[in-house]
Amino acid sequence: MASRNRSPVAAGPAQIFADLRGVADRVREGLTREIPESAYEPPADEAPGEEIARFAEQERARVLEAGARGLEKLAAGRDDEIGDDESFGMEAIVLLEGRPAILVQGGDFPPQEGEWEMLNGRRAAIRETLARVGRVDVSGHLRLDWVGTAFLVGADVVMTNRHVALEFAADDGASAWTFQPGLGAAMDLAREFGALPGVGGLTYAVTEVIGVHRDVDMALLRVAPAPGGQELPSPLAVAADAPADLPGHPVYVVGHPAWDGRRNEPESMRRIFMDIYNVKRLQPGTANQLLAERNVLTHDCSTLGGNSGSPVLDLADHRVLGLHFGGRYGFGNYAVPLWEMLDDPLVRRAELNFV
Repeated sequence: MASRNRSPVAAGPAQIFADLRGVADRVREGLTREIPESAYEPPADEAPGEEIARFAEQERARVLEAGARGLEKLAAGRDDEIGDDESFGMEAIVLLEGRPAILVQGGDFPPQEGEWEMLNGRRAAIRETLARVGRVDVSGHLRLDWVGTAFLVGADVVMTNRHVALEFAADDGASAWTFQPGLGAAMDLAREFGALPGVGGLTYAVTEVIGVHRDVDMALLRVAPAPGGQELPSPLAVAADAPADLPGHPVYVVGHPAWDGRRNEPESMRRIFMDIYNVKRLQPGTANQLLAERNVLTHDCSTLGGNSGSPVLDLADHRVLGLHFGGRYGFGNYAVPLWEMLDDPLVRRAELNFV
């Protein structure tokens, strides 16, 4: 597949799909019975015109049909015959089938078919995870109204990335951290598509910057409910050890993939995802390897900028294996392996829920 700048795809179809022809057949079958990604219906005055909607559907079908042809060529060893449209279509199939970014609504996700049908049988545990991951919103910032994702790891402690926290936190020069003047932050657990901000008492103020790690891309924050708001849910379990079968182990990320104007997405890709960004999504994939010398866990879930600070969870036991902090097309996405941080002074001080 041709490389695409800032693409969320971290692996090619041959790495993800065991049966390329079978996926091509399933894609074509799906085009005959398209199901909307979201059940949300905008008000009539906001709904796109029928002509625009019909054109978008036709473009989506064209892209996916081209991708199906590309998969068939890849399966036949005819890689050199794959054109740009087919390469782009295969990337779209990876994003929609192999490594999807599934919309979360009402704390739940729609029934899955194909590669990720297994998620349906783990729905109850995944719902528990979804309820403990939120978007980090900021107030008083000149450019941004939100900066990433965070998740509960202690009774009143959330974890995110260092580069997320540095948008509102500052080193006071005495080995402690505080807020930058005029800035504040909060974690909203209900930033879902179609949901109104702050509804339901699920926004929690960041009351303290416990610490920002010097060596890994991690920050720990203390949060509290607003007056009259709901109490914090119990924290996620953080893995105290790694799965024995780490490479290829099924995992999932929960976060808020963000639109990035620098990505220069083709218009057809924008239509495939219906321009829905900045809200909570479930993003399944696999763990790849532990790069011990760099203290990095790699994975191939489809992520974008707003996923900074997302948890990478074991699909088998739903413990948090890693803290996602970035990625690179064709090489994979990167996370801090949390079991390697068990004896870290900052982590110990924050009293994470290691299991």
